[in-house]
Amino acid sequence: MLLRFRTFLVTIHVAGWLIFMALPLLFMNAGPEDDNLHLLTLFYYWLFCATYIILFYFNGYFLIPLLFFKKRYVAYSLVILSLLIGVYALKPFDRLARSNDRWLGVSFPPRFAPMRDVLSGQRIDPPPPNHDAPERPSFRRNPQFFQPGRPAQFPAQFGPRRHFDIISFFLFLMIIALSSAIQIMQQWQLSEERAKQAESDKTSAELSFLKAQINPHFLFNTLNNIYTLTVIQDEHAPDSILKLSNIMRYVTDDTRGDFVPLIYEIGCINDYIELQKLRLGGKTRIDFKVTGDVESKDIAPLILMTFVENIFRYGTSNHEQSTVSINILVHENGISFYSQNRIFHSKNVDERAGVGMDNVKQRLAYLYPDKHVLSINTENQLYTVNLIIRA
Repeated sequence: MLLRFRTFLVTIHVAGWLIFMALPLLFMNAGPEDDNLHLLTLFYYWLFCATYIILFYFNGYFLIPLLFFKKRYVAYSLVILSLLIGVYALKPFDRLARSNDRWLGVSFPPRFAPMRDVLSGQRIDPPPPNHDAPERPSFRRNPQFFQPGRPAQFPAQFGPRRHFDIISFFLFLMIIALSSAIQIMQQWQLSEERAKQAESDKTSAELSFLKAQINPHFLFNTLNNIYTLTVIQDEHAPDSILKLSNIMRYVTDDTRGDFVPLIYEIGCINDYIELQKLRLGGKTRIDFKVTGDVESKDIAPLILMTFVENIFRYGTSNHEQSTVSINILVHENGISFYSQNRIFHSKNVDERAGVGMDNVKQRLAYLYPDKHVLSINTENQLYTVNLIIRA
């Protein structure tokens, strides 16, 4: 991917400079029937191209990173001013234009361009004589002005006047502005990517911290259940240890990523419910249903498991009859979770109890922003959870 991007970037630069170098060939017209490929043989053509190419990369890859981005604006301005003075003294476009005229055998300014037709051998009828006008030198007849095979030479009054090379100045400003804009845009994009990466790293660190809090809390509760079974020497204790092993494998190994297959989460829930049935006996009726294609969806690990664990911590009793309902529905647009149980204990009994619920809310906010709806209701001594995840 990086190599492809760099190749694309090099292609863009090469194409841009080829277009720039073609501009003099297109607009310095040598005549109605002449091409301008002779410019490629002129030294000042290559000086013109090299001047602005060097300015572009010198400003973009040296001055901008070392001076402008480090807020050394005064030094940057002085260097740019020095470069502008250098371009003014060099006058790359003006020199190219004059060199082109000399190649054509003309050494006078553009206002004398009609003389090019005279020098090329085309016949031009002389204007009617004006006896009052001062006599002008005849370029065709006077050998001191024109000799075949040599550039034309004219008196000083017909030579080029010194003037400001506005085109070179304009190109200088355009090249500096373009190279600066490109580098500033790239720096802005890099800053945006770094900010997004930092936010992603922060989120990942927080999620890891949240999962690190959930896992021990969840495992300690399960171990307590196994301990109860072994104390009463329940015959299902070995099978319970096997289920606990499956749960621990899921919690410690399979939950390292941000998402796991939904079927893994449901398998963990099923093993946990089986352990709870052994502990509770016949006092609690558990209605657990799973509907839909569970193999087609992924989910953040321990999201649903946290709600299930909360049910058996506060929604069951060894002394009173109760009913627990847990429904998981997998549909085309996502996953729906519903649970309802009686409230037997106050949440203030164990401060650690709120850790799991608070963490799962934070993880939902991180992993499913604007893609989940969580509703928790505690009316009529019933704890009801409705969770919809669009995934």
